[in-house]
Amino acid sequence: MGDVTNPWRSSELRRHLADWTPNSAEQAYRRHEYLEFLTAHGDGALDRAAGSDHVTASCFIFSPSFRSILLCFHKKGRFWVQLGGHIEAGDATAAAAAARESYEESGLEHIRMLSDAPQDLNRHELAAAFGRCRRHWDLGFAALATGEPRASDESEDVAWWPVDALPENSPWDFRVRVANVLSEIRG
Repeated sequence: MGDVTNPWRSSELRRHLADWTPNSAEQAYRRHEYLEFLTAHGDGALDRAAGSDHVTASCFIFSPSFRSILLCFHKKGRFWVQLGGHIEAGDATAAAAAARESYEESGLEHIRMLSDAPQDLNRHELAAAFGRCRRHWDLGFAALATGEPRASDESEDVAWWPVDALPENSPWDFRVRVANVLSEIRG
């Protein structure tokens, strides 16, 4: 990402987070932490070259019935998880970064973002397989899509899973995150 000149960056993201009122106390607390992180680091918080901690954008892609969720088997992490990745200089917003990553990782052309505001905040430590990245401050957005996905260079597999039968080899808190996103969507 390096030389970032997009004006939406940290100030726009701070505005989206400040305008969002999460349903859960946990997400409200995390929102406060994210606002502090963005204020302290400015646009550097969005630049993976600026340090080991940085903001990422992911997407919880549901079927229109909300009965299924699209997951990828992450090569580095070795687990099933929502699609997403690093924010790049050409991304118009963090939500656009999540949409771009989703398209790149799934091949689905018709992904409809449900909001420009995130529905899930999740800060997590990373294993050595992730290189110099040590902690992701992930912004989880929600979207709807249909179709048959295809795996990319970043994932070994991409598949639809029932939201009430998620794969066993997913991160320890993933079921809670999916339930929280669905709760946020339903208000």
